[in-house]
Amino acid sequence: MNSEYKNIKVIGFDADDTLWVNETYFRDAELEFAKLLAKYETANKIDQELFKMEMKNLPLYGYGVKGFVLSMVEMALELSNYDVSNSTINAILNIGKDMLNKPVELLDGVETTLKTLSKNYRLILVTKGDLLDQERKLEKSGLTDYFHHIEVLSDKQEANYSKLLNHLDILPSEFLMIGNSLKSDILPLVNIKAKAIHIPFHTTWLHEEVSDDEKNNKTYKTVHSLLDVIQVLN
Repeated sequence: MNSEYKNIKVIGFDADDTLWVNETYFRDAELEFAKLLAKYETANKIDQELFKMEMKNLPLYGYGVKGFVLSMVEMALELSNYDVSNSTINAILNIGKDMLNKPVELLDGVETTLKTLSKNYRLILVTKGDLLDQERKLEKSGLTDYFHHIEVLSDKQEANYSKLLNHLDILPSEFLMIGNSLKSDILPLVNIKAKAIHIPFHTTWLHEEVSDDEKNNKTYKTVHSLLDVIQVLN
């Protein structure tokens, strides 16, 4: 066993873009939204304004598809000076429903990794977003049985993780978190003296990006796929 991880007893996994595809669907939805409002503004401007609206609404709605849809509706009203048609609003709602009904597409090596690691570690799922949507995706994924505990957090900051580990009687030194977001899955864990392994996904939401200084000042490992985690821990 890798001595760096010899104390690890519990491994936490992020869900979206770590176990299955997620962010790609948001990018596709943004393109559809820009087409719907093309007569009011350029696609680039619509994208920028929608992101600002999402950030403004985040404390109110939290993460997930529902908050995203409400932000699109509000943005459509503003950009059109409240002239947007009922059919366009309906089309926006349908974008959201389509997102919620997407099949769960597992990333490479997910099941093999969970099956292998579950023999020696307690696995927990630690995700954020809309509870109903995350539960639905987990159910569709067929991965539920691998996890001892499933936690859907309102946010993923140091305090959220500390509270969760405390609640589950897990020492930070015994915990390893695996995820695609440096901001949400990696840096907060390093800061509370837990271990973290970063698996980048090809698309990152602007809100989850971090500065080069933040990346360079922290100790964590980066691998290319979940299967690499098995090698790292051996």
